Amino acid sequence: MQNIHHIGFRFALALLMLFCANTTYAEQPKLQVIANSSVNVTSLTESRVRWIFSMRQTTWEDGSAIKVYVLNKQDPAHQFFCKNVLGMFPYQLERTWNKLAYSGLGEKPILVSDSQEMIEMISQQPGAIGYILSNTLPPSTHAVRILKEG
Repeated sequence: MQNIHHIGFRFALALLMLFCANTTYAEQPKLQVIANSSVNVTSLTESRVRWIFSMRQTTWEDGSAIKVYVLNKQDPAHQFFCKNVLGMFPYQLERTWNKLAYSGLGEKPILVSDSQEMIEMISQQPGAIGYILSNTLPPSTHAVRILKEG
């Protein structure tokens, strides 16, 4: 009988641990590409996102200017974004920006200090795009879904 209680206790403990792990996972913020509500784009392919954030595409389909906002290269959200969304390392992206800027063929994106500033700038600037780690969308923005290729 004691063995049955022992098994029941282990089963209950396992269920509790599973529930806690699931709750913890559900609360983890996810990386979202967000755009100002003036941007009429709801999804982009991976290659289009790469072109936009590498500053090679500078206008939206309607001709309005794209304002790209990024976090500091040491920020974990920026590193995650570069590796998992753009498919490159942060230093590779920065090299691309530097080549464009120093050759006079383009500009670097607008650097913000943290996620709160990112949200504020994207909310206020028409044509703006950036990324945040969050489960909620800030006002005056919408999520841009990234379409996998291949």
